[in-house]
Amino acid sequence: MWGGLPIPDDTVDLRSGPELSARLLALLPLVGQWSGTGRLADSSTGESVAIGLALAFAHDGRDFLTYESRSWLVPVDAADAAPPLRESGFWRRGFNQDAVEVTLADSAGAITVLTGVAGDARWELATDSVASAPTGRAVRAERRLYAVVRDALMVVSEQKVDDVWVPQLNVQLFRTR
Repeated sequence: MWGGLPIPDDTVDLRSGPELSARLLALLPLVGQWSGTGRLADSSTGESVAIGLALAFAHDGRDFLTYESRSWLVPVDAADAAPPLRESGFWRRGFNQDAVEVTLADSAGAITVLTGVAGDARWELATDSVASAPTGRAVRAERRLYAVVRDALMVVSEQKVDDVWVPQLNVQLFRTR
């Protein structure tokens, strides 16, 4: 990705590159590239659209994973090629081996810190804090569940709208690398 820099590239392949930090063993099943389809809901209208989603969890041997998320409308419509949302950030271990901290910035102008717990190939996260750019989307609270079930990574999220939790994302992803 950043070829030519005097530092090694991040890797999504646990068989090559630097060793995964022992502090990240609870996140090990996430490392890789994932892609699939699902539904994304508009939190203000409740209407949902079919989307494709690709995630990458990579590392460089230090105590965090880099995270990149890209989405697109399905079927791909050249007239509306703008992707619904894009995120990037970092996943790391919290105060103990089962605690997880995630920092995300998205293309709609929101910065979110999620905290939660890691279980058996399962990560439950909830909003710890949120900030928005002046023109960014206003998110009050969010809950996310990531779970590896058989060979698929399931991702489900809800957002709090007017004190009610509403579904936002429901996708099934498969490892591509």
